[in-house]
Amino acid sequence: MMPAANYAASELQRETADSLPGLVVLQFGTNWCGYCQNAQALIEPVMASRPDVARHFIEDGPGRPLGRSYRVKQWPTLVLLRDGVEAGRLVRPQDAEQVRDLLKVATA
Repeated sequence: MMPAANYAASELQRETADSLPGLVVLQFGTNWCGYCQNAQALIEPVMASRPDVARHFIEDGPGRPLGRSYRVKQWPTLVLLRDGVEAGRLVRPQDAEQVRDLLKVATA
């Protein structure tokens, strides 16, 4: 069984996210979201194969400014940053290939 995503309220501010070096995935969702729980089985193996990509689990919801600044509307949403600039985005992945394709964008 895949480990559960541990979405937590994040102190990460947009200004800090914009200055993160290298490849980073901001994974927006909640621990109780069924879509998030189901997608984790697709996301986790791909992320485990890419130790070069940092990941932050961001608990999202009304009044959460980081998610609003990225215009997150559905969970899970993965925002791929390359040196703080959005390089790709994936909303509610349906298969692991979509996650792999997202990470390929960053290395292209």
